[in-house]
Amino acid sequence: MCLSVPSKVLDVYLNEYEAKVEYLGARFVVGIRLLERVEPGMYVLVHAGEAIQIIDEERALDGLRLWKEMLGET
Repeated sequence: MCLSVPSKVLDVYLNEYEAKVEYLGARFVVGIRLLERVEPGMYVLVHAGEAIQIIDEERALDGLRLWKEMLGET
């Protein structure tokens, strides 16, 4: 079973292969080579340090709500 985390893109680095994302207050640098056009403000699903899919904000916020529930942060 694979899990992915909805994350908000904060910045895309000049090399265009990495982006800084935020997930529940934590910030990480992830790879974005698997996706075409990634821009700050977008939401992506992150798995094993790589952004694997762009998702809309509603789906991302719904996913983050579920993660918070699983982590007992509601």
